[in-house]
Amino acid sequence: MIRMWRSVLACVCALSLFFVPSASADMRGVDVSNWQCDIDTYALDADFVVAGATWGIGGFNNMCLVNGVNQAANYQLGRAVDSGKSIGVYHYAMGRDANAEADFFVDNVRGYVGNAVLVLDWESQDNPQFGNGAWIETWVRHVHDRTQVWPIVYVQASALGQLTSFVREHCGVWVAQYASMAVTGYQERPWLYGAYGEAMRQYTSNGYVSGYAGRLDLNYFRGERWQWDAYAHGDGASVSAPEMNTGGNVAQSACVVVASGDTLSGIAVRIGLLPWQSWYGYGSGNPAVIYPGETVCYGGGVVAQPDMARTHTVVSGESLWSIFGGDWARVASLNGLSNPSLIYPGQILRY
Repeated sequence: MIRMWRSVLACVCALSLFFVPSASADMRGVDVSNWQCDIDTYALDADFVVAGATWGIGGFNNMCLVNGVNQAANYQLGRAVDSGKSIGVYHYAMGRDANAEADFFVDNVRGYVGNAVLVLDWESQDNPQFGNGAWIETWVRHVHDRTQVWPIVYVQASALGQLTSFVREHCGVWVAQYASMAVTGYQERPWLYGAYGEAMRQYTSNGYVSGYAGRLDLNYFRGERWQWDAYAHGDGASVSAPEMNTGGNVAQSACVVVASGDTLSGIAVRIGLLPWQSWYGYGSGNPAVIYPGETVCYGGGVVAQPDMARTHTVVSGESLWSIFGGDWARVASLNGLSNPSLIYPGQILRY
């Protein structure tokens, strides 16, 4: 996580996780970003997934990062939710105005507030304010003012001194410290685990887990799921699991225009209306296939029957060109793909 686009050192603020839970209770998980645009987090052997959401105040592009926003985040998080994992979202600090960066983050993740742990990733790369603890404090205060949730500040262990007393008082810490750069899977007890009173610990950026062929940041959350949920819910919120609709009419309803990269599960988490199976209105008749520009609604109803268009399910390593050759532009238009170079394994394409 010491690499800019992959780290999350979080200062999980407010609810105290400075106690040390029993070893068997600790949750194992990964953080992902624009370095893993096509990762299907459903299949990962992990208890939680934290996805990079925003960088600075926009204006930065890299792979699936467009104008400072990770276009793959909804997919990464939605698939994690589908498989029952806990989730978090992080902001990479780039040393601009702290309040402006906090607003950029909140404006882009507002639908996840209350359901996902909020995180600040504090590193030196592309961050001229690195070393300025007052910047961190301003950012976490502003996020809390807007969301009533205390977020998290990433700093490697050697930079813990940058956290002000206010931040340390209100925040747990997600500490990044690696014993080596050797490839590793989940470790039962990483080097110096718990030595800093941390809420979370990242111990490698060269990890492997079942369900993904590439390398990942591996982490522990030093607590159980209800404690993770307490961080996500913020001040005075209930930490009970959301009530699931078991059939019949539901008490709430909402309609959303699908944006590029959306999934039903991602929309459900963002809007705060679960389960995702209660959303309807997608024209394909397949809940895994929703198209930018169409409207989906929550609250029951009759799902449209699938049309008879031909479809192709994307597998790892494919691109529009490798699948459809010179016809790729028509297929991109048919499927409402704003970024034709970005398709995901498991995505169903009409053609």
